[in-house]
Amino acid sequence: MSTPGNWRKSSYSGEGDGNACLEISGSPARTAVRDSKAPARAVLTFPAAAFTAFVDALKGTGQGLARVSGEG
Repeated sequence: MSTPGNWRKSSYSGEGDGNACLEISGSPARTAVRDSKAPARAVLTFPAAAFTAFVDALKGTGQGLARVSGEG
């Protein structure tokens, strides 16, 4: 995946510690994550389904992790 151009920061990012967060950029197949304090440094990429499962788990639904791991 080449470096994406459309980075998004959390809507919870604001004054003070708001600059200490992650940014994401997605394509249909992959999701890229980078540190907003050091955007020129390394970018991590994940398969889109795995990143969606991760976010679902953070939200407390847990549904996505079962799909990716084959448990559900």
